[in-house]
Amino acid sequence: MNMEVQIRGYREHAEGTDLLVHLPGMKIGYLLSHKRVENAELRLDDGRHITAAQRRKVYATIRDIADFTGYLPEEEKEWLKYLHIIRTGDGYFSLSGCSMDTAKGFLDTILEFVIENGIPLSEPGIERAEDTGTYLYACIRHRKCAVCGREGEIHHVDAIGMGRDRDSVDDRGSQKICLCRKHHSAAHQKGMKAFERMYHVYGITVPAVPRSPMLGTLNDISRFTLL
Repeated sequence: MNMEVQIRGYREHAEGTDLLVHLPGMKIGYLLSHKRVENAELRLDDGRHITAAQRRKVYATIRDIADFTGYLPEEEKEWLKYLHIIRTGDGYFSLSGCSMDTAKGFLDTILEFVIENGIPLSEPGIERAEDTGTYLYACIRHRKCAVCGREGEIHHVDAIGMGRDRDSVDDRGSQKICLCRKHHSAAHQKGMKAFERMYHVYGITVPAVPRSPMLGTLNDISRFTLL
């Protein structure tokens, strides 16, 4: 069992260090008392290597992708690593000790893969994103709703104006977000400020993004054979 914890205090003495550890939202008394668990692995987050929060997001996303594709999570992880290497030119890496920047880049890659292929997540994609702007741009680029991941359409936070052709107008200087019909309607009904507070998404200013063939979809990338 892997989980993210908070260190609330410590005490050093001749035999070592005692830690006061808090597990947010977790109840493990039964495990400790009935299973007699006495040993655990501790990985300290020193701010330079992949963080516990990043690791949780990465592995949760890998599990969601594996559930969708039918591959084992470990197989899916390796294939996604090579997809990241192909797209970015980065070298091979291990999730056990890579840098925070590498973890962020890998998470960006696999979340865009999720968006491209319409893969359902067990929690909103925006909650998994390390870089909100990158996530919102990927949703716009691939025309997927930034809230739920379904097929979407561009919602202009900065109004285009009545009577103007939305397909031909130059909107590069306006804020926009991609939303499905349901959430597009909700944005108009609630008002954008309330919508942003509710879903933690917002409009961004990007160049005009034409709909283009997707790269790296499930259909056009051959899976690597794991040796």
